[in-house]
Amino acid sequence: MLFFPATSLRTRVSFERGATLLGLQPILFPEQTLDKPEDLSDVAAYLSSWADLVVVRHRDVRVAEALAAAGVLPVVNAMTDVDHPCEVLSDLFALRAEGVDPRSLRFLFVGADGNIGRAWREAAQVLGLDLVQSCPAALAMAGVRLDEDLDAAIRSADVVLTDGPGAHGDQLAPYRVTAELLDHAPAGVRFAPCPPFIRGREATADALEHRAFVGHGFKAALLPVQQAVMAYCLDLAV
Repeated sequence: MLFFPATSLRTRVSFERGATLLGLQPILFPEQTLDKPEDLSDVAAYLSSWADLVVVRHRDVRVAEALAAAGVLPVVNAMTDVDHPCEVLSDLFALRAEGVDPRSLRFLFVGADGNIGRAWREAAQVLGLDLVQSCPAALAMAGVRLDEDLDAAIRSADVVLTDGPGAHGDQLAPYRVTAELLDHAPAGVRFAPCPPFIRGREATADALEHRAFVGHGFKAALLPVQQAVMAYCLDLAV
C-alpha cells in the first residue's frame, strides 16, 4: 500500500511503477488517510491482513515510525520531515552504476539543515563518505564539516548536491550554484540538485545546462532503487 500526497511525482511514480514491475499490486491512498485519531498500531494491524508492505510519504516522521513500531509489516520511509533516504540511495546507486566507489569521492551539500541534508549525513555516517556542507553557520547540520565559503568548497568537490532553500531563501541566496562556480570544481565534477529545483533559486539556469549536471540521468536510478528496497523488505528474489 502506498500513501502519497497529490504533489508527489518522481518518488510516487518510481514506487508505483516499480511495484507493478515486481508483480505487486500497488494500492494508492493520499497521505491524509493516516491523519486520524485512530491509533496507528491498530491501522497497521488491520492493513497487515491485506497488504504485504506499506510505503509512506508523510511530513511527520512519527506516522511512519508508529506504523513500523507495530511490527506487523514492513514500512518504507518514502520521505518525511526528517529525512529522504531513498532519494540519496538513488544518487549513490547512479554513481556505482558508473563504476565509481562513492567512498572515493568528495561530496559537497549546498543548503540548509533539512531532510535532504540529513539523509546525506546518514549516508556519510554509514558508508564513511567525505561530506562537507556549505551554507551560513546558522543553518548548518550538526556532525557535518562546514565550509561557509562556497567558492573555496566547490574547488575540491567531486559531487555537488543542493536542496531547495525553503524558508531560508534570503540567507541562502549567496549560495546559489552557478556555471562559473562549477567551472572552478575539479574535472569530472557531477552536479546533482535534488528535485524539484527551480532555475534561478538554488541554481542558476546556466548551472543546470552545465556539462556537470547529471540530475535527470541520476534520478532514473530511482526506479531500480525503489524496486530493490521493496524486494529487500519482502525478501523477493529479483
